[in-house]
Amino acid sequence: MIVVRRSFSPLKLKKLLQPVSFSTYTYTKPVSNSLSLASPTQSPPKTLNPLFFFRPFSSESLNIQSFPVKPICRDGNYDDSSSQGLPVCPGCGVQMQDSDPKQPGFFVVPTPKTPNYKLHIHKNPVFDEPEISDSLKKGLLNETVEPQDVENLENPDQKLTEKPLVCARCHNLRHYGKVKDPSVENLLPDFDFDHTVGRRLISISGARTLVLMVVDASDFDGSFPRKVAKLVSKTIDENSRSWKEGKSGNVPRIVLVVTKIDLLPSSLSPTRLEHWVRTRARESGASKLTSVHLVSAVRNWGVKNLVDDVVELVGSRGHVWAIGAQNAGKSTLINAIGKCIGGKVSHLTEAPVPGTTLGIVRVEGMLPGNAKLFDTPGLLHPHQITTRLTREEQKLVCMSKELKPRTYRIKVGHSIHIGGLVRLDIEELSTDSLYVTVWASPLLPLHMGRTENASTMLEEHFGRQLQPPIGEEQVEKLGKWVRKEFQVSGNCWDTSCVDIAAAGLGWFAIGLRGEALLGVWTYDGVDIVSRNALLPQRSHNFEVAGFTVSKIVSTADRASNKKRKDEKKRKASDSIAVAADAPPALTVDAAASSC
Repeated sequence: MIVVRRSFSPLKLKKLLQPVSFSTYTYTKPVSNSLSLASPTQSPPKTLNPLFFFRPFSSESLNIQSFPVKPICRDGNYDDSSSQGLPVCPGCGVQMQDSDPKQPGFFVVPTPKTPNYKLHIHKNPVFDEPEISDSLKKGLLNETVEPQDVENLENPDQKLTEKPLVCARCHNLRHYGKVKDPSVENLLPDFDFDHTVGRRLISISGARTLVLMVVDASDFDGSFPRKVAKLVSKTIDENSRSWKEGKSGNVPRIVLVVTKIDLLPSSLSPTRLEHWVRTRARESGASKLTSVHLVSAVRNWGVKNLVDDVVELVGSRGHVWAIGAQNAGKSTLINAIGKCIGGKVSHLTEAPVPGTTLGIVRVEGMLPGNAKLFDTPGLLHPHQITTRLTREEQKLVCMSKELKPRTYRIKVGHSIHIGGLVRLDIEELSTDSLYVTVWASPLLPLHMGRTENASTMLEEHFGRQLQPPIGEEQVEKLGKWVRKEFQVSGNCWDTSCVDIAAAGLGWFAIGLRGEALLGVWTYDGVDIVSRNALLPQRSHNFEVAGFTVSKIVSTADRASNKKRKDEKKRKASDSIAVAADAPPALTVDAAASSC
């Protein structure tokens, strides 16, 4: 307080410090928000759960009342009637309640903060402060000072930003990147897309419908919502026919948004990529595309053009539905659109966790007029291998940086493993060799060897050098190992012509001149498709046989070597113990004397 005393008299200091509140509260158990806070003299206990500690939020429009636990509905806040009078979390769309922390949607009202609880204090080093200030020596401590406003002392850069109140689950996802209590996730009902969203998309009457079909560029076939694409395309055909006959017919529009294009190599031509995307979308059931946009929400590529197109198509009263698979990037895209527009929008929860959004979230203040934008829960695609992995295993599979090719020159009778998740066998080949380029997360270890040793690899290295799965027990949980057959052909070795893609993982790009019979092994239920090559280039430096150098392989090798050394020491100690317990052998002299 020395710095403040130099500028203010005791009377001024007393008036200055009066508005500052240092009160705290004790949290004992979940209670109704209508109850008053605990005595300000009590100090927070050490056992205070950080789950319920919220940093500055805006308390505007927050009704302090109790919201009991009711059956969970995932309609979110599509309209006021769908929320059943309960507040809806603006981050994930789940109905909020403050009665049971073990139920979804639990929240706690944050501690009220005064506007000046974070006053800017100039802190000088201790050794720069004299023992007795010059002001005190000169008798100037009680000098008259000009009145100053408390707000002027606050650093403008430290002003509180208004944030909406979110549920405890969103709080943990935002600050820690994980769900604190995974058991609560099992209490959520399955999201019925047909009942919740599908029936609104196929409605004949009502507001104009625009479907933002969000697809992950690094996992196009695995994240493409085929069921939705076929449903909306069929509705377009039927309602267009009705509209031409003079009947009421709300004709939906489909805008295909390919996100995360920053993960693809920068050398890829946008024109070629868009042509490839349109072809794959048509083959997957989206026969009526209004437009296609290639965007990166992280780097803000293509977002402005997408916003202009959406505003023009939706009109002043239309509804925009963001639909896509789990972890395809819908919420991140909507947040990027909000930043591009500059309007006052809710900040949706973003996390690299599948199924972050739990209910329909109506985003206000983003589109002009009365147009509305809805974020929907991610569609669960069981054919994606990531749905079977643990959170630690998903981190290894997740693609977060620009993909780099890893190329092998391989002959018949050899195989390539991507972790312990998929294997490619070269069974028949019309030429001497072919090129296989692996496009997957750089954290995944690879192995190339003879196919005849594949069973040994499964028994000795899955869960160890080949991860995921992490641990031997996790191998059995992923399911049965099955084979699929593909007949491929090409006319060039320099570029890849065919992709063999595994949903949720990555793909093998094949470059050959001639024909080949390939066998692909993975867990039963994982979708494996053949398609035209997305990325034709391959690496100029070839991978060698054996394991690729990676942290996983190095750690597993050290553990394996240590285990072998410990086994040798144990055997050596056992042999010494056996020798010590055995009776002594007779010498020659002893044997002769006994005779």
